[in-house]
Amino acid sequence: MYKYETHLHTYPVSRCAVAEVRETLEYYKSLSYDGIFITNHFLDGNINIESEKSYKEKIEFYFSDYEKACVIGKEIGIKVFCGVELSYGGTDFLVYGLDKEWFLSHPEIMDMKKSEELEFLKESGALVIQAHPYREAAYIDHIRLFPRNIHGVEIVNANRNEQENLMAKIYAENYGLLKFAGSDNHIASGQKKLAGVCFVEPICSVDDFVDKVKNGKAEIFTTVLE
Repeated sequence: MYKYETHLHTYPVSRCAVAEVRETLEYYKSLSYDGIFITNHFLDGNINIESEKSYKEKIEFYFSDYEKACVIGKEIGIKVFCGVELSYGGTDFLVYGLDKEWFLSHPEIMDMKKSEELEFLKESGALVIQAHPYREAAYIDHIRLFPRNIHGVEIVNANRNEQENLMAKIYAENYGLLKFAGSDNHIASGQKKLAGVCFVEPICSVDDFVDKVKNGKAEIFTTVLE
């Protein structure tokens, strides 16, 4: 099986991340992953850039870790793919299938209601997954669910507890949503519990990944390291 990390943050783009790109890629390479998705916090989340910067400047910065990862990935032999994590008051969404040029061309998404934005992303060909939907934290006022605006649910997040992941699984099953998993890794090798998706055949592009996930070809895996 070919293993992929689907939920991953790197510094400096994600303010909450600790590990930089090279350290992160070398860690996953050492674990024999076929590839990783960089899913840093988007402009509506915990991005590490001044608010007064222009939309274009923010997008250029946002994709800088991904672009750096592509170079390092070719150097060390691990595939790198692009993803995005959108935020809405502690409610997060993983988005796959849209590139830098798409985001540069659509600054209007920053003014949309989140439900409208998610629908627009889907109409544009993106795969939309609600991440850790039952996460609880002091900074999260309440749990929000968007079952009509997403394709699937992260039912296993390596940084959430058993109850939160179980509730996410129940949510996915009752709404007939795709089941998904990721580590939500911010610390590279410091992350000892991992989760992701795997496939019988390797994925060759983001579009291939989106197609395989939508067609139920992804299998969830978890790993606990000593």
